[in-house]
Amino acid sequence: QVQLVESGGGLVQPGGSLRLSCAASRSINVMGWYRQPPGKGRELVAIFTNAGNTNYADSVKGRFTISRDYAKNTVYLQMNSLKPEDTAVYFCNAKYSLSSYNYWGQGTQVTVSS
Repeated sequence: QVQLVESGGGLVQPGGSLRLSCAASRSINVMGWYRQPPGKGRELVAIFTNAGNTNYADSVKGRFTISRDYAKNTVYLQMNSLKPEDTAVYFCNAKYSLSSYNYWGQGTQVTVSS
């Protein structure tokens, strides 16, 4: 079992920044972030693949940056130039590359509003 603990959500004005953190209880190679806007399905935001590459949703490229600290089993999401359409519950995701099972964090609310 892998537990994921997220932090860093909140309310921010348009154009502002937030940094999300997700700490895993043990080492796991694929880690990333998804989000679920109000009334919509869950969508990929950014992820580290099993090869260590990063993938981003087109809507966040150039504004969001995913990074990780392997020693701390932690992945971060730096979100800049936030827009109202970034409002969503953000979920940390992790999986082992040879498994189809996904681990999920509890979710953290990000609200972008003036």
